Amino acid sequence: MNSTYAVRLDPRAAAELRKLDRSAQERIARFLSTHVQGQANPREQGKSLTGGKARLWRYRVGTYRVVCHIDDAERTVVVMRIGHRKDVYR
Repeated sequence: MNSTYAVRLDPRAAAELRKLDRSAQERIARFLSTHVQGQANPREQGKSLTGGKARLWRYRVGTYRVVCHIDDAERTVVVMRIGHRKDVYR
């Protein structure tokens, strides 16, 4: 059994990523591939969201936030939202 997590982008997150400038896209992609994908525990980085979104996890990449759902049964990290910190939680 594979004990590491894979990263999958929700269609909405993929569209949000495409709208960012090239350097932000590369920085976020590099972060996900080195700090999340292939890791045994994706919760070593980032923080849990609170309130009504308590089942979601967020990663900080500069001024951008990557909001994810971690599926332990499937061993995947599903990226739900990508955006600037002032907008992403709305």
